[in-house]
Amino acid sequence: MTQPTSPTRSSPRLVALAAPLLLELLLAMLVGIAGTALAARLSDAHGAGFALAHHVFGALFLLFRIVGAGAGVVLTQALGAGRRDEADRVARALLGAGTWIGLAVAAPAALAAAPLMRLMNAPPEVLPLAATLLVALAPVLVLDAWTASLTSVLRSHLRARDTLAVMAAMQALQLLLMGPLMLGWGPVPALGLPGFALAVLLSRALAVGMLLAMWRARLGLVPQAADWWRWRAPELRAVARIGLPGAAENAAYRLAFLVSVAVVGQMGAAALATHAYAQQVIMVVLLFGLATGLSVEVIVGHLVGAGRLHEAHALVKRALARGLAVSVAVAAAAALLGPWVMPLFTQDAAIAAAAVTLLWWTVLLEPGRTFNLVVINALRAAGDARYPVQVGAVSMAVVLAGGSWLLGSVLGWGLVGVWIAYAADEWLRGLLMWRRWVRLQWVPMARQSRRRLAR
Repeated sequence: MTQPTSPTRSSPRLVALAAPLLLELLLAMLVGIAGTALAARLSDAHGAGFALAHHVFGALFLLFRIVGAGAGVVLTQALGAGRRDEADRVARALLGAGTWIGLAVAAPAALAAAPLMRLMNAPPEVLPLAATLLVALAPVLVLDAWTASLTSVLRSHLRARDTLAVMAAMQALQLLLMGPLMLGWGPVPALGLPGFALAVLLSRALAVGMLLAMWRARLGLVPQAADWWRWRAPELRAVARIGLPGAAENAAYRLAFLVSVAVVGQMGAAALATHAYAQQVIMVVLLFGLATGLSVEVIVGHLVGAGRLHEAHALVKRALARGLAVSVAVAAAAALLGPWVMPLFTQDAAIAAAAVTLLWWTVLLEPGRTFNLVVINALRAAGDARYPVQVGAVSMAVVLAGGSWLLGSVLGWGLVGVWIAYAADEWLRGLLMWRRWVRLQWVPMARQSRRRLAR
């Protein structure tokens, strides 16, 4: 591997970047759980509709993954190589891309919500609730695209504490507004699930304003009017080289996961609600691995840009070891606390007991997921973006989607069968990614990225 070009240059510290990011993600997940709990207070059908709308919302946002998956890598490699001019051009290009992509994904949410829910096998009592929420969330997609662009630039500049401050304010406002708008506290009328969408919209508007202030104060960047609508093809081509494979991998996972949700939908509203409540707790569990993986991507990108591949290799091994230990411990703690957590979502004893069972299966699932969260991000940061999607798409289609159908529906194992399919897919992909990393098959792509920046 290439020797470090500047042995005296200090490396960004993983913990210093991961800790604020973990808190940021944790706040988002806790607010998401609060939203699910508030929806479940209306009824289990509302809780299931809330979760189903969010699954489709996430799938529609996949188009922006083309930009998001590549932007962080291009930015961090440019900054690691000392090319601030290149990083600033990419940063401005992200704003225009966010506008057009946000509008593109908002259109189907607003115009085709009900057909999308029918594709998900939404039960009759759930479909109108989920469709109404998805329509109300459509404008949020544009603001989310801008928020993702603005935060990715700050995070690439290692401004994790600044993004944490903005996200904390955003989540606090959303949390403050959700209860009154959804349930109608005091003089505020009850809006139900659309009230959640209104709370999200207002909180995202606050975040965009704060992030723009951070760009000016911390980076000296002030977007011009044209930056918000211009499609800057040269800069976005570099982003797309990494982003297209990364987006394809995310798309493959999301589509396979939606197939598994559709399988659960055929089991009825109770199964769909159980799946939704267990997933809310699992999202908190995976935050530790996700924060580590995103932080690894940022730091590996800086190290690759600087030509310090030995340090990148050692960093990934350390991060994975810690991530595996933490993921098992946190998953086990969630399973142990499950009997006390699930009554926060539902008073149906059967649904609560089934969700706790799924949490115990999650202890097996999460270590496999940690491999993917850490190593795939490292491969992408090194410029090796095609292998994860080439290998992962097959596993997701056959093991995740096909396994959910076979085990959950055909063999009649229900939700446990779906969870076994989740675990098998994560472990298979994770071990294959780890093999590629330790065999140093990512090094040629990392050297190619370094040569491009040196021109």
